[in-house]
Amino acid sequence: MNMPIFRIVVMISALSLLSACSVLPEKAPSTLYRLPAMATQATPDATRLPGRLGIATPEAGHLLSSNRIVVFPEGNVVNVYEGARWHEDAPQLLQAKLIAGLQQHALFADVSSDRLPYDLLLLSELRHFQSEYDVSPPSVNLQLDVQLVGADQQPTASTSFAIRERAKSAEIPDVVNAFGSATDRLTEQLARWLAANASR
Repeated sequence: MNMPIFRIVVMISALSLLSACSVLPEKAPSTLYRLPAMATQATPDATRLPGRLGIATPEAGHLLSSNRIVVFPEGNVVNVYEGARWHEDAPQLLQAKLIAGLQQHALFADVSSDRLPYDLLLLSELRHFQSEYDVSPPSVNLQLDVQLVGADQQPTASTSFAIRERAKSAEIPDVVNAFGSATDRLTEQLARWLAANASR
């Protein structure tokens, strides 16, 4: 094969590849969601503790350690919502929500992540953070096991919070709002628990 013919064959092959690529369906980008902010400003608790509270990123299993929005559609089936994701991984998402909510409560002199100095540390494990089609519309199932650790790294108290919140509809924005309401309730319950246990 001489050079001109070889070049023509190469050009035809390249054009064929380009045309083939252009007809392949493009994957639609996922819509990113954040947890809604608390609907109302929380009333600061009467007792203000002088210490600084650090909140560590919750531990979580493989399924929940991502930005996928997990759903249990039926029975023992586990799935994720197509075309929808959290804007960051679920443990970091929840950590940021808890920090913001507890800062509103003004229970401590300061509330931040565990990357800054702290007097008390809140460790946790995210056991459930998914929507479930027990009936329709689905409900959000949230379970967080927590442990409060003192400056000496010794546990001072521990408990578990389990919350369910029904979505207004099966539409993803309504499910996301249900996640927001569930985390708001978690923050309220956690604040009351900390007020009772952080001063021990």
